[in-house]
Amino acid sequence: MARKCRGDSAADMAIGAIIVAAGSGSRAGDGGPKQFRMIAGKPMLWHSVEALAAHGGVDPIVVVIGEGQEEDAARALEGIEVDLVTGGATRRDSVRNGLHHIEKYKLSKVLIHDAARPFLPAQVIDDLTAALDQHDGAVPALPIIDSLARSADGHTLSASENREGLWRIQTPQAFRLEAILSAHRMWDVAAEATDDARMAMAAGYSVALVPGDEALAKYTFASDFSEKSGQRAPMPHYRTGTGYDVHRLAAGEELWLCGLRIEHPMGLAGHSDADVALHALTDAILGAAALGDIGDHFPPSDPQWRGASSDRFLAHAVRLAADIGYEIVNVDVTIICEAPKIGPHRTAMRARVAEIIGVGIDRVSIKATTTESLGFTGRGEGIAAQAVATLMGEAK
Repeated sequence: MARKCRGDSAADMAIGAIIVAAGSGSRAGDGGPKQFRMIAGKPMLWHSVEALAAHGGVDPIVVVIGEGQEEDAARALEGIEVDLVTGGATRRDSVRNGLHHIEKYKLSKVLIHDAARPFLPAQVIDDLTAALDQHDGAVPALPIIDSLARSADGHTLSASENREGLWRIQTPQAFRLEAILSAHRMWDVAAEATDDARMAMAAGYSVALVPGDEALAKYTFASDFSEKSGQRAPMPHYRTGTGYDVHRLAAGEELWLCGLRIEHPMGLAGHSDADVALHALTDAILGAAALGDIGDHFPPSDPQWRGASSDRFLAHAVRLAADIGYEIVNVDVTIICEAPKIGPHRTAMRARVAEIIGVGIDRVSIKATTTESLGFTGRGEGIAAQAVATLMGEAK
């Protein structure tokens, strides 16, 4: 989606981002370009793009990809708005293509990041952008704590090196846009730069150090994708909630279950449309997020909810959970009744629930059972439902 360029009044505060994701990932072994491989349940590229998009102050996000990688990138970034730009033969060429694209947005600052560093803390972004108030550029850096040494033959030590004053440089690197554009124009095309900070310094610009983060570790080799190395990624935080609801069957009422109207001689009675399955699921999501229950948000004493469609309740619970950083992993609903038969409607119910909560149908389970003619459901007096919802958020 095309964005409007900013006016001059917004330019001083505007910051965009370029993520370099054009590599083939040949050193990472088989499995295709590493930026599209799965890490912590998501494509590698998705993590850093999502971190920048969630930060709130970064727009636009330009992702530089290799030629022919459009479909892979679109699949990896589904649901996140980015500008895709084709890269060049080298990293420097790819960054330059991204800079030329981002110029039209009239920005004052830009972050340049490598997709191979997927886990980007918000604090690093804050520190980098703050440093640009005093400097032309800024980079996240970590002190070197291991001993350093040289080896003349690659097998035996020949000399020790003083590590004082040495730093491990990470990305994203932040720059005043005009400064880094100038640095790229001035760079000797015959030489390859290790990073953009080196180019800025060579052009006479000041580059500050800000605290880096071990979470920004770079994925380069096949071993970096092993189970052991993957432990450096932030572990997701899971929560599970349950819900249970009952409504009586009555003549003259419509029967709504899982957001679908079911033809049946009797319907469920209640203040809203009495969709017992969606009510149970709404409570499960609210419970997992520790946000109360359906009665807290939609009290039956409030006339505005009379006859309301229960999909509104469920969608609201999903938004509340998302507002505090949680997404739906999966949901499981069990409908308890003698009639109607749920089997013929199961697929359509799964699809409707998936649509309401914004997930794939493979994350939605709908089941049904009877009580062998026992109790109020067995006597056909009502329908009950129970639900379980699992949410995933950032590590706490």
